[in-house]
Amino acid sequence: MAFKEYRLGAAMVGGALGLSMTITIFMPSFDLRSAVSTKMALEKQLSAGFDIGFGYADPLLLGINRPITVDLETDPKTGAKLDPPVRAYVYKAGVPMPPNIRHPHDLGKGVQDLSESQGQISTVSGSNHSKGSQEGVVFTLALGEFNGEELTYIENASVTKGWTPDATLAAAGDKNTHLISKGKTEFVVQGCWWCHTLLPEQTQDWQAFGAPPYLGDFNGENPTAFGSDRKAPDILHVASRNSSREWMMMHFFNPRLVQVNSIMPRFDYLWGDKDAQGNTIDFDKWRAEYKEYSEGKRTYPPEVPDYAPDSEIRALIDWVLSLK
Repeated sequence: MAFKEYRLGAAMVGGALGLSMTITIFMPSFDLRSAVSTKMALEKQLSAGFDIGFGYADPLLLGINRPITVDLETDPKTGAKLDPPVRAYVYKAGVPMPPNIRHPHDLGKGVQDLSESQGQISTVSGSNHSKGSQEGVVFTLALGEFNGEELTYIENASVTKGWTPDATLAAAGDKNTHLISKGKTEFVVQGCWWCHTLLPEQTQDWQAFGAPPYLGDFNGENPTAFGSDRKAPDILHVASRNSSREWMMMHFFNPRLVQVNSIMPRFDYLWGDKDAQGNTIDFDKWRAEYKEYSEGKRTYPPEVPDYAPDSEIRALIDWVLSLK
């Protein structure tokens, strides 16, 4: 009798485990496929591209073959002033398309309809394979109405406006160019997700970290960067709390410059060997001067060097400042 009870108990535990796994893994897939992409989801997927982790297009995680995000103050084709400025996502020839351009049905009802009918995303050449568009393409976001509801959708500005990747990058200039995709890869490579989440919870989190995300905020994100543990603040909306590039530079170079008791490691090595002026960065001298400052022998800490345009830290800060 005891053996039968043991078998019954084991079967019940197994059944409960199987049911919980079904609820956890299988059933949400229906919601994910039916969820309508929010503006946040569209911004994330267009700025990040096909994927930001290990992949065939960037096997060494160097941030190559990635889209470039720009803010346009003038029309790349006509030169007319754009007021307000327009954010555009530039995919050079050969850069893989983001997931929801390759699979528009994942955009959700309404957003897919508007993106295909008004946004002309189905005209992107090469969107169904990994080689990307043969000529390159520029995407923007637009507002449209579907069944009485206002929705944000993707617009193929290369077709609707005649914007080409080269002209768009030239019109933006380096000042208004953001390496968000490469920066998100840096977030993964440097292990930032071990301490920082990108997932405010349905608790009092919203008072400090901003509103929790919706299901549709994750459409097309590959991989989804929820984070692993929260030893440090959630950063999903961090740029809404602090958008200072100078503060971010100090924080990454040496977190103790802005938070005396911070346990975050230094990321000064992401500056590389040269600063913005091409001068060699003397890290030993900087650290010696900072030690004097921390011991009270200097009134002010040493200046953090400006980063070079092609440095890894530039990309990481570009991505952090996109989190709003």
